[in-house]
Amino acid sequence: MNRIGFWVVSLLLLLAAASSVLFVVDERRYGVVYHLSEISRVVKQPGLHVKWLPAPFQTVDYLDKRLLTLESPSLEPTLTEEKQWVVIDWYVRWRITDPEAYIRSVGRTEEAGAAQLGRVVRSAFQEEVNRRTVRQLLSEDRRGLMQDVLRQVSESVGGSPIEARKPASDAAGAASTASVESSAQDGAQAAEAKVELDEHGQARVKLSWGIEIVDVRITRVDYSKDITESVFKRMEAERTREANRLRSEGQAEGERIRANADRQRTETLAAAYREAQEIRAQGDSAATETFARAYSQDPDFAQFYRSLQAYRSSLGKPGDVMVLDPNESEFFKAMRTPGAEGRRP
Repeated sequence: MNRIGFWVVSLLLLLAAASSVLFVVDERRYGVVYHLSEISRVVKQPGLHVKWLPAPFQTVDYLDKRLLTLESPSLEPTLTEEKQWVVIDWYVRWRITDPEAYIRSVGRTEEAGAAQLGRVVRSAFQEEVNRRTVRQLLSEDRRGLMQDVLRQVSESVGGSPIEARKPASDAAGAASTASVESSAQDGAQAAEAKVELDEHGQARVKLSWGIEIVDVRITRVDYSKDITESVFKRMEAERTREANRLRSEGQAEGERIRANADRQRTETLAAAYREAQEIRAQGDSAATETFARAYSQDPDFAQFYRSLQAYRSSLGKPGDVMVLDPNESEFFKAMRTPGAEGRRP
Protein backbone atom coordinates (compact mmCIF):
# COMPACT_ATOMS: atom_id res chain seq x y z
CA MET A 1 0.00 0.00 0.00
CA ASN A 2 2.85 2.35 0.80
CA ARG A 3 4.37 1.74 -2.63
CA ILE A 4 1.04 2.36 -4.37
CA GLY A 5 0.55 5.57 -2.43
CA PHE A 6 4.08 6.64 -3.33
CA TRP A 7 3.46 6.08 -7.04
CA VAL A 8 0.11 7.88 -6.90
CA VAL A 9 1.67 10.87 -5.16
CA SER A 10 4.58 10.82 -7.60
CA LEU A 11 2.20 10.73 -10.55
CA LEU A 12 0.19 13.63 -9.18
CA LEU A 13 3.36 15.64 -8.61
CA LEU A 14 4.53 14.81 -12.12
CA LEU A 15 1.21 15.92 -13.61
CA ALA A 16 1.30 19.12 -11.57
CA ALA A 17 4.85 19.83 -12.71
CA ALA A 18 3.95 19.08 -16.34
CA SER A 19 0.89 21.31 -16.22
CA SER A 20 3.00 24.15 -14.85
CA VAL A 21 5.51 24.01 -17.73
CA LEU A 22 3.32 22.82 -20.62
CA PHE A 23 0.95 25.07 -22.53
CA VAL A 24 -1.15 24.81 -25.69
CA VAL A 25 -1.18 27.46 -28.40
CA ASP A 26 -4.38 27.62 -30.43
CA GLU A 27 -4.05 28.05 -34.20
CA ARG A 28 -5.96 31.33 -33.93
CA ARG A 29 -3.56 32.87 -31.38
CA TYR A 30 0.02 33.73 -30.63
CA GLY A 31 1.61 32.50 -27.42
CA VAL A 32 3.89 34.95 -25.57
CA VAL A 33 6.15 33.58 -22.83
CA TYR A 34 7.15 36.08 -20.13
CA HIS A 35 10.13 35.61 -17.85
CA LEU A 36 9.74 37.79 -14.77
CA SER A 37 7.41 40.15 -16.74
CA GLU A 38 9.87 40.39 -19.62
CA ILE A 39 9.21 38.83 -23.02
CA SER A 40 11.18 35.61 -23.31
CA ARG A 41 9.89 34.31 -26.64
CA VAL A 42 6.89 34.35 -28.95
CA VAL A 43 5.31 31.09 -30.08
CA LYS A 44 3.58 31.37 -33.46
CA GLN A 45 3.13 27.68 -34.27
CA PRO A 46 0.03 25.97 -32.85
CA GLY A 47 0.37 22.89 -30.67
CA LEU A 48 1.80 21.77 -27.34
CA HIS A 49 4.82 23.72 -26.13
CA VAL A 50 7.11 23.79 -23.08
CA LYS A 51 8.35 26.64 -20.94
CA TRP A 52 11.36 26.14 -18.74
CA LEU A 53 10.07 27.48 -15.44
CA PRO A 54 6.67 27.32 -13.77
CA ALA A 55 4.62 30.33 -12.77
CA PRO A 56 5.25 32.90 -11.44
CA PHE A 57 8.76 32.79 -12.92
CA GLN A 58 7.45 32.22 -16.42
CA THR A 59 3.89 32.95 -17.57
CA VAL A 60 2.09 32.70 -20.89
CA ASP A 61 -0.29 35.22 -22.46
CA TYR A 62 -2.12 34.94 -25.76
CA LEU A 63 -2.81 37.41 -28.57
CA ASP A 64 -5.31 36.94 -31.37
CA LYS A 65 -3.75 36.50 -34.80
CA ARG A 66 -7.08 36.72 -36.67
CA LEU A 67 -8.45 39.74 -38.48
CA LEU A 68 -9.88 42.15 -35.90
CA THR A 69 -12.55 44.81 -36.40
CA LEU A 70 -12.54 48.20 -34.72
CA GLU A 71 -15.72 50.27 -35.07
CA SER A 72 -16.11 53.97 -34.39
CA PRO A 73 -16.71 54.18 -30.62
CA SER A 74 -18.80 57.36 -30.57
CA LEU A 75 -20.56 59.78 -32.89
CA GLU A 76 -18.28 62.79 -32.75
CA PRO A 77 -19.18 65.66 -35.14
CA THR A 78 -16.43 66.57 -37.60
CA LEU A 79 -16.12 69.86 -39.47
CA THR A 80 -15.96 69.75 -43.28
CA GLU A 81 -14.30 72.19 -45.65
CA GLU A 82 -17.64 74.01 -45.92
CA LYS A 83 -17.69 74.52 -42.13
CA GLN A 84 -20.57 72.06 -41.70
CA TRP A 85 -20.70 69.50 -38.93
CA VAL A 86 -21.11 65.88 -40.03
CA VAL A 87 -21.12 62.57 -38.18
CA ILE A 88 -19.19 59.66 -39.69
CA ASP A 89 -19.44 55.98 -38.78
CA TRP A 90 -16.44 53.89 -39.77
CA TYR A 91 -14.69 50.63 -39.08
CA VAL A 92 -11.12 49.38 -39.42
CA ARG A 93 -9.93 45.83 -40.13
CA TRP A 94 -6.54 45.12 -38.58
CA ARG A 95 -4.39 42.25 -37.35
CA ILE A 96 -1.35 41.72 -35.14
CA THR A 97 1.67 40.70 -37.22
CA ASP A 98 4.53 41.12 -34.72
CA PRO A 99 3.43 40.22 -31.16
CA GLU A 100 6.70 41.33 -29.55
CA ALA A 101 6.68 44.78 -31.17
CA TYR A 102 2.97 45.07 -30.41
CA ILE A 103 3.43 44.34 -26.71
CA ARG A 104 6.38 46.71 -26.36
CA SER A 105 4.71 49.56 -28.27
CA VAL A 106 1.01 49.14 -27.42
CA GLY A 107 0.20 46.70 -24.63
CA ARG A 108 -0.46 43.10 -23.73
CA THR A 109 -4.12 42.91 -24.84
CA GLU A 110 -6.09 43.49 -28.02
CA GLU A 111 -8.20 46.09 -26.20
CA ALA A 112 -5.11 48.24 -25.59
CA GLY A 113 -4.28 48.24 -29.29
CA ALA A 114 -7.88 48.98 -30.25
CA ALA A 115 -7.99 51.98 -27.90
CA GLN A 116 -4.79 53.51 -29.29
CA LEU A 117 -5.69 52.66 -32.87
CA GLY A 118 -9.10 54.29 -32.41
CA ARG A 119 -7.48 57.59 -31.44
CA VAL A 120 -5.21 57.47 -34.49
CA VAL A 121 -8.08 56.67 -36.86
CA ARG A 122 -10.29 59.44 -35.43
CA SER A 123 -7.49 61.94 -35.85
CA ALA A 124 -6.89 60.81 -39.45
CA PHE A 125 -10.59 61.06 -40.29
CA GLN A 126 -10.83 64.55 -38.80
CA GLU A 127 -7.84 65.70 -40.80
CA GLU A 128 -9.10 64.25 -44.08
CA VAL A 129 -12.74 65.34 -43.61
CA ASN A 130 -11.56 68.92 -42.95
CA ARG A 131 -10.22 68.94 -46.52
CA ARG A 132 -13.42 67.74 -48.21
CA THR A 133 -16.95 68.94 -48.84
CA VAL A 134 -20.18 67.17 -47.91
CA ARG A 135 -20.80 66.36 -51.58
CA GLN A 136 -17.44 64.60 -51.77
CA LEU A 137 -18.26 62.60 -48.64
CA LEU A 138 -21.56 61.43 -50.13
CA SER A 139 -20.24 60.63 -53.61
CA GLU A 140 -17.74 58.16 -55.05
CA ASP A 141 -14.96 60.55 -54.01
CA ARG A 142 -15.09 59.15 -50.49
CA ARG A 143 -13.16 56.13 -51.79
CA GLY A 144 -10.20 58.48 -52.00
CA LEU A 145 -10.92 59.59 -48.43
CA MET A 146 -10.81 55.99 -47.18
CA GLN A 147 -7.57 55.35 -49.08
CA ASP A 148 -5.97 58.48 -47.61
CA VAL A 149 -7.04 57.50 -44.08
CA LEU A 150 -5.70 53.98 -44.63
CA ARG A 151 -2.37 55.34 -45.80
CA GLN A 152 -2.13 57.86 -42.97
CA VAL A 153 -3.03 55.32 -40.26
CA SER A 154 -0.61 52.77 -41.71
CA GLU A 155 2.17 55.35 -41.58
CA SER A 156 1.25 56.29 -38.01
CA VAL A 157 1.28 52.75 -36.64
CA GLY A 158 4.53 52.12 -38.48
CA GLY A 159 6.46 54.25 -35.96
CA SER A 160 6.69 57.39 -33.84
CA PRO A 161 9.40 59.82 -35.04
CA ILE A 162 12.25 60.80 -32.74
CA GLU A 163 14.25 63.68 -34.19
CA ALA A 164 17.89 64.64 -33.72
CA ARG A 165 20.04 67.25 -35.38
CA LYS A 166 22.14 66.29 -38.35
CA PRO A 167 25.84 65.96 -37.35
CA ALA A 168 28.33 68.42 -38.74
CA SER A 169 31.03 65.79 -39.43
CA ASP A 170 31.26 62.07 -40.06
CA ALA A 171 32.59 61.35 -36.58
CA ALA A 172 29.90 63.43 -34.96
CA GLY A 173 27.38 61.77 -37.28
CA ALA A 174 28.40 58.33 -36.14
CA ALA A 175 28.17 59.39 -32.50
CA SER A 176 24.76 60.99 -33.05
CA THR A 177 23.42 57.92 -34.87
CA ALA A 178 24.70 55.68 -32.10
CA SER A 179 23.05 57.97 -29.54
CA VAL A 180 19.72 57.81 -31.39
CA GLU A 181 19.90 54.01 -31.70
CA SER A 182 20.77 53.73 -28.01
CA SER A 183 17.82 55.96 -27.12
CA ALA A 184 15.54 53.80 -29.24
CA GLN A 185 16.76 50.65 -27.54
CA ASP A 186 16.31 52.16 -24.09
CA GLY A 187 12.81 53.43 -24.82
CA ALA A 188 11.49 50.46 -26.79
CA GLN A 189 13.64 47.73 -25.26
CA ALA A 190 14.85 46.17 -28.50
CA ALA A 191 11.54 46.70 -30.33
CA GLU A 192 11.69 46.88 -34.11
CA ALA A 193 13.19 50.26 -35.08
CA LYS A 194 14.26 51.98 -38.27
CA VAL A 195 16.68 54.93 -38.54
CA GLU A 196 16.38 57.19 -41.59
CA LEU A 197 17.05 60.80 -42.64
CA ASP A 198 14.16 63.07 -43.62
CA GLU A 199 14.21 65.85 -46.24
CA HIS A 200 15.70 68.27 -43.67
CA GLY A 201 18.60 65.96 -42.95
CA GLN A 202 17.33 64.99 -39.50
CA ALA A 203 17.55 61.44 -38.19
CA ARG A 204 14.21 59.78 -37.47
CA VAL A 205 13.71 56.57 -35.51
CA LYS A 206 10.43 54.79 -36.24
CA LEU A 207 9.11 52.21 -33.80
CA SER A 208 6.59 49.79 -35.29
CA TRP A 209 3.35 48.89 -33.53
CA GLY A 210 3.58 45.38 -34.94
CA ILE A 211 0.14 45.53 -36.59
CA GLU A 212 -1.19 45.66 -40.13
CA ILE A 213 -4.08 47.89 -41.21
CA VAL A 214 -6.00 45.86 -43.77
CA ASP A 215 -8.95 48.10 -44.60
CA VAL A 216 -10.74 51.31 -43.61
CA ARG A 217 -14.40 51.79 -44.49
CA ILE A 218 -17.08 54.44 -44.01
CA THR A 219 -20.51 53.00 -43.17
CA ARG A 220 -22.54 56.19 -42.71
CA VAL A 221 -22.24 59.93 -43.26
CA ASP A 222 -24.89 62.14 -41.71
CA TYR A 223 -25.37 65.70 -40.58
CA SER A 224 -25.29 66.50 -36.91
CA LYS A 225 -28.63 67.02 -35.18
CA ASP A 226 -28.10 70.79 -34.97
CA ILE A 227 -28.27 71.27 -38.74
CA THR A 228 -30.30 68.24 -39.82
CA GLU A 229 -33.59 70.16 -39.77
CA SER A 230 -32.22 73.06 -41.81
CA VAL A 231 -30.67 70.63 -44.28
CA PHE A 232 -33.97 68.79 -44.62
CA LYS A 233 -35.77 72.08 -45.28
CA ARG A 234 -33.21 73.08 -47.88
CA MET A 235 -33.45 69.68 -49.54
CA GLU A 236 -37.25 69.92 -49.50
CA ALA A 237 -37.09 73.36 -51.11
CA GLU A 238 -34.70 72.07 -53.76
CA ARG A 239 -36.93 69.07 -54.48
CA THR A 240 -40.00 71.33 -54.65
CA ARG A 241 -38.24 73.66 -57.05
CA GLU A 242 -37.16 70.73 -59.18
CA ALA A 243 -40.69 69.28 -59.14
CA ASN A 244 -42.17 72.63 -60.21
CA ARG A 245 -39.63 72.87 -63.00
CA LEU A 246 -40.50 69.38 -64.22
CA ARG A 247 -44.23 70.16 -64.03
CA SER A 248 -43.73 73.35 -66.05
CA GLU A 249 -41.71 71.49 -68.64
CA GLY A 250 -44.38 68.77 -68.73
CA GLN A 251 -47.18 71.28 -69.19
CA ALA A 252 -45.27 73.07 -71.95
CA GLU A 253 -44.57 69.77 -73.66
CA GLY A 254 -48.25 68.80 -73.32
CA GLU A 255 -49.36 72.08 -74.88
CA ARG A 256 -46.90 71.60 -77.71
CA ILE A 257 -48.14 68.06 -78.35
CA ARG A 258 -51.79 69.16 -78.25
CA ALA A 259 -51.12 72.07 -80.61
CA ASN A 260 -49.30 69.75 -82.99
CA ALA A 261 -52.19 67.25 -82.83
CA ASP A 262 -54.76 70.01 -83.49
CA ARG A 263 -52.73 71.26 -86.43
CA GLN A 264 -52.45 67.76 -87.88
CA ARG A 265 -56.19 67.21 -87.38
CA THR A 266 -57.03 70.48 -89.14
CA GLU A 267 -54.70 69.67 -92.01
CA THR A 268 -56.12 66.15 -92.31
CA LEU A 269 -59.74 67.38 -92.27
CA ALA A 270 -58.95 70.09 -94.80
CA ALA A 271 -57.24 67.60 -97.10
CA ALA A 272 -60.16 65.16 -96.72
CA TYR A 273 -62.73 67.89 -97.38
CA ARG A 274 -60.82 69.07 -100.44
CA GLU A 275 -60.58 65.52 -101.76
CA ALA A 276 -64.32 64.93 -101.05
CA GLN A 277 -65.23 68.10 -102.90
CA GLU A 278 -63.12 67.06 -105.84
CA ILE A 279 -64.76 63.61 -105.88
CA ARG A 280 -68.22 65.16 -105.53
CA ALA A 281 -67.50 67.58 -108.34
CA GLN A 282 -66.33 64.73 -110.53
CA GLY A 283 -69.49 62.77 -109.64
CA ASP A 284 -71.74 65.74 -110.39
CA SER A 285 -69.98 66.28 -113.67
CA ALA A 286 -70.35 62.62 -114.60
CA ALA A 287 -74.04 62.66 -113.55
CA THR A 288 -74.67 65.80 -115.59
CA GLU A 289 -73.07 64.25 -118.64
CA THR A 290 -75.11 61.06 -118.14
CA PHE A 291 -78.37 63.00 -117.75
CA ALA A 292 -77.52 65.11 -120.78
CA ARG A 293 -76.96 62.05 -122.95
CA ALA A 294 -80.17 60.41 -121.65
CA TYR A 295 -82.24 63.57 -122.13
CA SER A 296 -80.94 64.13 -125.63
CA GLN A 297 -82.19 60.72 -126.73
CA ASP A 298 -85.86 61.43 -125.71
CA PRO A 299 -86.56 65.06 -124.74
CA ASP A 300 -90.28 64.45 -124.06
CA PHE A 301 -89.57 61.61 -121.69
CA ALA A 302 -86.90 63.67 -120.02
CA GLN A 303 -89.38 66.48 -119.43
CA PHE A 304 -91.95 64.00 -118.12
CA TYR A 305 -89.35 62.44 -115.76
CA ARG A 306 -88.39 65.82 -114.41
CA SER A 307 -92.04 66.57 -113.74
CA LEU A 308 -92.34 63.35 -111.74
CA GLN A 309 -89.27 64.31 -109.75
CA ALA A 310 -90.82 67.69 -109.05
CA TYR A 311 -94.11 66.07 -107.95
CA ARG A 312 -92.25 63.71 -105.62
CA SER A 313 -90.28 66.49 -103.99
CA SER A 314 -93.27 68.86 -103.73
CA LEU A 315 -96.24 66.61 -102.97
CA GLY A 316 -94.56 63.73 -101.17
CA LYS A 317 -94.31 65.48 -97.79
CA PRO A 318 -97.25 65.04 -95.39
CA GLY A 319 -98.84 68.17 -94.00
CA ASP A 320 -97.93 70.43 -96.95
CA VAL A 321 -100.83 72.48 -98.39
CA MET A 322 -100.62 73.94 -101.91
CA VAL A 323 -103.35 76.03 -103.56
CA LEU A 324 -102.94 75.75 -107.36
CA ASP A 325 -105.22 75.77 -110.40
CA PRO A 326 -104.53 72.50 -112.16
CA ASN A 327 -106.00 73.84 -115.39
CA GLU A 328 -103.86 76.93 -115.59
CA SER A 329 -100.64 75.84 -113.88
CA GLU A 330 -97.82 74.43 -115.97
CA PHE A 331 -96.86 72.39 -112.96
CA PHE A 332 -99.69 69.89 -113.63
CA LYS A 333 -99.19 69.79 -117.35
CA ALA A 334 -98.00 66.20 -117.27
CA MET A 335 -101.16 65.16 -115.46
CA ARG A 336 -103.46 66.90 -117.98
CA THR A 337 -101.88 65.81 -121.18
CA PRO A 338 -103.31 62.52 -122.44
CA GLY A 339 -100.12 61.82 -124.28
CA ALA A 340 -98.23 61.96 -121.00
CA GLU A 341 -100.37 59.25 -119.49
CA GLY A 342 -99.42 56.89 -122.27
CA ARG A 343 -95.79 57.45 -121.50
CA ARG A 344 -96.05 56.68 -117.82
CA PRO A 345 -94.16 53.53 -116.92
